This record gives sequence, C-alpha cells and structure tokens, in this order.
Amino acid sequence: MTDISIRYLTNDDAQNDGRFFMANGAVINSHFGLHGTEDLGNGLKAVFELENNFNPQNGSMGDSGRLFDSAANVGLSGDFGAVTFGRQDTPLFYKLITTFDPLTYASYPENSWLPWALEAGLAADNSIRYIADIGGLSVGAMYSFGGNYEISGPAGFSGDVPGHFTAGSLANLLLSYTTGALDVGAGVQQLRDNSNHRQTVFNLDARYSVSDIKIYTGWLYSQDNTGLIDTLLAEQSIPDISRIKGTDRIDNGPFGGFAWQVAPSALLSTAIYYDHMQNATTATGALGSGSRYTVVALAEYSLSKRTEVYGTVDFNKVNGTAAVELPGRSNQTGIAVGLRNFF
Repeated sequence: MTDISIRYLTNDDAQNDGRFFMANGAVINSHFGLHGTEDLGNGLKAVFELENNFNPQNGSMGDSGRLFDSAANVGLSGDFGAVTFGRQDTPLFYKLITTFDPLTYASYPENSWLPWALEAGLAADNSIRYIADIGGLSVGAMYSFGGNYEISGPAGFSGDVPGHFTAGSLANLLLSYTTGALDVGAGVQQLRDNSNHRQTVFNLDARYSVSDIKIYTGWLYSQDNTGLIDTLLAEQSIPDISRIKGTDRIDNGPFGGFAWQVAPSALLSTAIYYDHMQNATTATGALGSGSRYTVVALAEYSLSKRTEVYGTVDFNKVNGTAAVELPGRSNQTGIAVGLRNFF
C-alpha cells in the first residue's frame, strides 16, 4: 500500500513557525511485503510474514536500521490458532488496528502518540506470539527476549543480557470477545529495560456497531520506570533516558470516537485521545503533572476498490509538564489531503 499526503502544521519549531510539506499517509504508513503459507496437511500450515514501512515522499525506509521494520516472522497455524516467531506486532497493537482504534492507527505522530508511547513502540523483536479465535473469544499472548535491538546498553531494551534472563523482555496478554454488535477487550503488558526497570500497561476497549456507525471507547494506563514514555513523547530537549529511570511516571489515557459509513464510497471518522500524566520529566529534569489531548477528523472517499482520497484535520493541546511534547506553543493544528492506493 502506498499512501502520500501534503500536510501543514502550525507551531512546528521553537519559534512557532508553520511548516508545509509532503509526508507519509494519514492512516498507517506506506508499506510492502510478502505473506505466505504452506499446507502441511491435517489442517496444519507453515506461515511467514515480511513487511517493510517506507516513506513514499523520498523513497527512504521507515526505519533506517531495519529492512523489515514492520514484521519479520515465521510460524505454524492450525485449529489451535497461530504461533509465530520473530519481529511482530504486540497483541495489544494488533487488536487496536483491527478492532478498537477509531482511526485504525494514525501514522502522523501528532495523532498516534498515545498508543505508540504507552505500548512501547507497538512491535517487538525476538518474540514468540500466540493468537487464537475460539468462538467469539480472541486470545493474544506474547513474550519477547529483547523488545528492541536498536536500543542497547544498560538503559536500552535489546535484551540478551548474560545472567539476566528477563532483562529487556516484553510480556503481553490480551483477551477480547465479540457478541453481536459489541466487541470488548482487556489486556496487560510489561516491558523491562536491560537493567530490569519496568513499564506496565493495562488497557480496556470496546466497540459497538449500530447501522452504518461504529462507536469506539478505550483506556490505556501506564506506570513507567524505564524512562521510555518521556523519551518517546518529548519534542523538546529533556535529560537522556539513562538519567530518568525510576521516576514512576503515571499516564491515564482514555480515548474514543466513531466511524460513519456515510455511503458505500464515503467514510467519516473522528477520534479523541487524552492523557493525564504524573511524574513526567520536564526540560530541566524536574518531575511534574500535566495533560494533553488530541482531536482528529478524517474524511475518506473511495475512487475504486484500491484507490482512496482523503482529507484530515487535527488539533493538539498540552499543559503543565506535557509542554515538552510539542516543539513550540502549547497547541498545534495540522491539515492534510492525501491519496492512497492498495496493491
């Protein structure tokens, strides 16, 4: 899939200058890959997945350190579900993009900050994942021996630390249930850095479908002693991650929205993301409280089964210690139009 947009952002630097530029798409990055299966008989299949995110505006890879930054895994599937090994989405992220996020998953950082930061980057290296659908019940579980090989050292998350089996690990469990028009889900995830500081995330989600409208609500709660959330969200300079361990940062993040299929070719979506934070790191290294919210509206129109055009507008507002999460003033507005083609 290739998705490209032309975007304008207000207050996009310390001098509060606006920026007009070309960017990746508004909903899920442009990506390509290979997915395959082999029938092994008796309902058993071998499966593999290789997927890369890329930037169509300049042809660069989404992650310069990885050829397949989105997925690189192999496994077995059957009546029992699927067990896969390698780099892959966490069960929490997988369920958000397929069921519980009103925008599927927005790729602009101004819109995707809440799940991206609280879920520790959305995908994990060196992982074993199990997913199964049993009637209306869906089960997802994951264990990673090292969540992110790109961040090494005592403050990192690469894992593989001799004598410390759990260092750098990530563990995730998610359950969801579908009954009629209602989907509900709940999960827990724990991430450790290479020095065994922990971040723990809990989530609750629901989606209700009525006629041509889907209504979404959810909640993400995080307690972080790794410094990762401060580091991922900061748009201004803060102390290095090695100096902000053990701060016991707390994030309460409710979100919600709706998607309305106005016509077979037209979809309108709205999302609201909110976060109230405690013990968040400021530019001076002091800790404090603050909040942030984002409102997003997205209109999509299908020209064919494979091609869409869209327009979107988003607004961010921060206060207190959340001020470091925007580069200039305490608010930022984004506007974009784009074209998406599936291949």
